[in-house]
Amino acid sequence: MNIVELNNCPCGTEMSYAQCCEPFHNGTDFPRTAQTLMRSRYSAYVVKNADYLLATWHKTTRPNEIDFSQDHTMWQKLVILHTKKGGVNDDKGRVEFNAFYVQDGEERLIHEISRFKKINGRWFYVDGVLD
Repeated sequence: MNIVELNNCPCGTEMSYAQCCEPFHNGTDFPRTAQTLMRSRYSAYVVKNADYLLATWHKTTRPNEIDFSQDHTMWQKLVILHTKKGGVNDDKGRVEFNAFYVQDGEERLIHEISRFKKINGRWFYVDGVLD
């Protein structure tokens, strides 16, 4: 997806991409809550920003690389179902979400409960349980 085409941020807020997730993706700001990190990571998948995904992945679970060259996933919508902790004053949190997408012409859904950890004031994705 061409970033210039994004009027509404893919993460589901009513803000534009430039006002919402783009500052996180380009490094001029950082998410202050686990949910905000979750949303920005979803948007990174939409715009295929592997560098941001790797940079926000906890070092103990981070893959060596993310290759989007053969990825034809069309992300449709993110719905946050529940958050537990993960606020500005917390050091860990969980975010439960549904991510809707189309792959190989078929509509699909990811349901995940993701774990996040804050280190030195920055949130990182640790891992998630898929359902």
